[in-house]
Amino acid sequence: MSEPTTYEIVIRGRASARLLLPLLDDFTFDHSGDGATRLVGRIVDASHLHGIVAHLASVNAEVISIAPQHQPTEPKPSPTTWSSRP
Repeated sequence: MSEPTTYEIVIRGRASARLLLPLLDDFTFDHSGDGATRLVGRIVDASHLHGIVAHLASVNAEVISIAPQHQPTEPKPSPTTWSSRP
């Protein structure tokens, strides 16, 4: 991880704001209809990610998935074709 990346972390169950309090500065969260809590936020480096995982483990949260979110890429300009014909 060379630059901050937006990640989605999904944990089983409806996590309370109290459980997520240490993460609220870095993440937004919502509860999905399937009984999971979805956290989305920017992670600056590998040690930041490990700290988040350590916190979730310390509160016995069952992590379902951790995945980087796809960033929309800026469209690359198409190459200009020059013609010598008039």
